Amino acid sequence: MSGSVRQPGESGMMMQCRMRNAKRGMSSLQFRIPDSECNNSAGFTYIALLTAIVIMGILLASTGKYWQSVAAREKEEELLSRGDQYRRAIERYVNAIPGRRDYPRNIDDLLADNRTAKAKRHLRRKYQDPVTGGEFEIIRDLTRGNRLIGVYSASGKSPFKQAGFPEEYRDFEGKRSYSDW
Repeated sequence: MSGSVRQPGESGMMMQCRMRNAKRGMSSLQFRIPDSECNNSAGFTYIALLTAIVIMGILLASTGKYWQSVAAREKEEELLSRGDQYRRAIERYVNAIPGRRDYPRNIDDLLADNRTAKAKRHLRRKYQDPVTGGEFEIIRDLTRGNRLIGVYSASGKSPFKQAGFPEEYRDFEGKRSYSDW
């Protein structure tokens, strides 16, 4: 076989290296460490692959942080929504019987108000704290017979929302943790 005929699938650079080896008296079957000229791109693909993997890792990490903060913001909104449902349920319970301003003893009283002949539901169901995944902590008023006056999250995490609360929640502005809400 002639040294100047290109083999199937052989690049021009590979053909030049094969011809150079033939001039030196080496057959294509002998083991030879190629000259740097013949193999000048040997490590480029490896370096490019490593670079691509590092870039993908950085992008995945930043994407993960972004989605983590999105999920935390959604939990925060859910916390405000559930807390508001408890606030409104307590308000409805207190105002359910005209002339009588009794506060509920516990959350079960909000689920089934049996103070009248026809039981009322002021709260659809007992909600979990979306931030901690557990139950809400209960705020009691000792001056009203240790009655339930509110709920709060036990989480010590810092809230994203620091301002722009509705009027009834203006006290939440600038608080350092959900448990301060």
